[in-house]
Amino acid sequence: MVVIIGFEGSANKIGIGIIQDGVVLSNPRRTYITPPGQGFLPGATAKHHQACILTVLREALDQANISPEQIDGVAYTKGPGMGAPLVSVAIVARTVAQLWNKPIIGVNHCIGHIEMGRLITGSHNPTVLYVSGGNTQVISFLEQRYRIFGETIDIAVGNCLDRFARVIKLSNDPSPGYNIEQMAKKGDKYLELPYTVKGMDVSFSGLLSHIEERALDLIESGEYTSHDLCFSLQETVFAMLVEITERAMAHCGSQEVLIVGGVGCNKRLQEMMGIMCKERNATLFATDERFCIDNGAMIAQAGWEMFKSGVTTPLEDTFITQRYRTDEVLVTWREDCGASGDQAANHS
Repeated sequence: MVVIIGFEGSANKIGIGIIQDGVVLSNPRRTYITPPGQGFLPGATAKHHQACILTVLREALDQANISPEQIDGVAYTKGPGMGAPLVSVAIVARTVAQLWNKPIIGVNHCIGHIEMGRLITGSHNPTVLYVSGGNTQVISFLEQRYRIFGETIDIAVGNCLDRFARVIKLSNDPSPGYNIEQMAKKGDKYLELPYTVKGMDVSFSGLLSHIEERALDLIESGEYTSHDLCFSLQETVFAMLVEITERAMAHCGSQEVLIVGGVGCNKRLQEMMGIMCKERNATLFATDERFCIDNGAMIAQAGWEMFKSGVTTPLEDTFITQRYRTDEVLVTWREDCGASGDQAANHS
């Protein structure tokens, strides 16, 4: 029996979760919410995390009914993410590990999402679409690494949605992406937007500039409503994501798709991906907001996998890095398996 506590704070959410052999014992979190039209700055976000983290830690221990003596290791988000929030949480995780005399494990945030998705859904060896405020990647496992088959060449899809939400002054509570999703349900008039897929990669900055420049004029003229623009934006960016995911599946011979990351909660994205999977006789896996939005349990789960395979982080290496690629991590806890691994090897 192995118990790992995980600390996550790479963006505007501070979360601490406890995992015991694949069972989520607790997973409390807090979200830093700014006024409509504003994003969250690194310094202010870090102060929010510093103010909340000890309360969240106590909640995690109490909800799990676990004492520090029963914990086997402390996992924390090493990166990628925003520098100040990452540092503020890493310092607490490092302090806790030393006070409790426990080994510490630095976790890649993206891999935390993947391992949590695999745990919750039971997916075997999926093509992964990782979509969040800071990341957009299509990933497949091969030869001990999560290989990036395609990604954004500029901004992440979540960042694109968030920035448009600021233009039309949507609330950031509970999140701008969620509020765009609700607005889009009432839209039915499609505005054609730039659609930029370059091989396996996507670009959102031109599309965002195009709709930002025209949005207020279109709304004021009555030609389109804000609901229509949210609908049009979602339909376009999600179609791009489905296209590159399907192309990766074809390359890898994969029959599973796993959507992870905060944008992965979006029901319309899940619906569009589900249609594609049905046409290919493939299976779609996704989670709800408890696990697709940044949380501590996902860091604990990845830390649990690493710890079980003998990986810990020397104290002198418990720094953070804002740029930490998914494919930099040697995946010691998985073996190549299934059709996707074999077929990808044959294609390479």
